[in-house]
Amino acid sequence: EKEGKYLTKKNTFNDLCDCADHLISQGYTTSPQMGLSGRSAGGMLVGGCINMRPELFQVAVAGVPFVDVLTTMCDPSIPLTIVEWEEWGNPNEEKYFEYIKSYSPVDNVAAKPYPHVFVTAGLNDHRVPYWECAKWVAKLREHNTADSLVLFKVDMSSGHFSASDRYRLVHERSMEYAFVVHTLGCPELLPPDFKYLPKQGAASS
Repeated sequence: EKEGKYLTKKNTFNDLCDCADHLISQGYTTSPQMGLSGRSAGGMLVGGCINMRPELFQVAVAGVPFVDVLTTMCDPSIPLTIVEWEEWGNPNEEKYFEYIKSYSPVDNVAAKPYPHVFVTAGLNDHRVPYWECAKWVAKLREHNTADSLVLFKVDMSSGHFSASDRYRLVHERSMEYAFVVHTLGCPELLPPDFKYLPKQGAASS
C-alpha cells in the first residue's frame, strides 16, 4: 500500500505496464492483441498507462474514468475530494500538486499514436462527472496521431455505478466487448449483422 499512493502513485502505472511486457516476453500475447480496461480510479490507471506506453496496447476501455485528477483534487467542494487526499495527497501542498500533475491523464495527453479508446460516462454521476470524461476524450481526439477510434458514450439515466437494471448492464458490457473484439481484429466473434461500430479507420464521433 505504501508503494502505490501519495508520491509513489506512478508505481501503479509502471506495475501494469511491466505485467503487459511480461505477458509479451513470455509469448502469451502481443501488443496488437492486448487491451486493458478499468473503471473509476481504474480508468485513471488506463489513462495513465496509455499516456506512458500507448504502443503497448491495441485497445483501452475506460468506464467513468477519474482522469482529471488535479482539477478534482484541488476542489474540496466536490464529494469525496477531501477523503481522497488520503490516496493521492493534498495538491494544496506543492509537492503533491506537481506530482499529481505529472501523471493526471488529462494533463499528460500529448501528440502520439494512441490505441483505440472507448470511454463511458453517466449523466448523473456525482463522483466522476461526465464533463471530466468528455474533456479527456476531446484532448485525445485532438492529439492522437494514429488512425484509431476514440469513442465516447454517455448514459443519460445512470450514475457512477452504471445501469441498475441487469439487462441494461448486460447491454452496456456487450458494447464494450464488441468494441474490444472489433479493434482486436476478431470480427468472426461478432454476429454477422452486428453494425454498432464504424469500419476500421473511420473518423471517430
